[in-house]
Amino acid sequence: MSVTKYNELISAATAARDLAYAPYSGFQVGAALATNAGKIYTGCNVENVSLGLTICAERSAIATAIAQGSKDFVAIAVVTAGKKPAVPCGACRQVMAEFNPSMKIIAATVDGKVQEFDLAELLPFPSQGILEGSRDV
Repeated sequence: MSVTKYNELISAATAARDLAYAPYSGFQVGAALATNAGKIYTGCNVENVSLGLTICAERSAIATAIAQGSKDFVAIAVVTAGKKPAVPCGACRQVMAEFNPSMKIIAATVDGKVQEFDLAELLPFPSQGILEGSRDV
């Protein structure tokens, strides 16, 4: 993926972050998901007073893409206002791995810090032990 495309993803994630609903933590997150065809889908976190029901920005973007017929994800940018770039949580990593276990992750802050990861680095065994013995998958 080119530097221009990374910058486009970071810009889209930054704009999505501004739409986040985070009245409890104040931690706004934006995500922008790129497909192999070059489409970009965005999402933001949506908190709930019952924090376990909070929707992460990454899963929000993935759900939007799926609802619009895309599943060929290649990269995702995640933008926060933290001191260091934030990586996706475990649940988001598992959902991303469902579609591309080698997806590129661009973690960025609003003040320009950027780190890049392969999902396989952050979640090296996404399906090991899952459903083993219960049925053929």
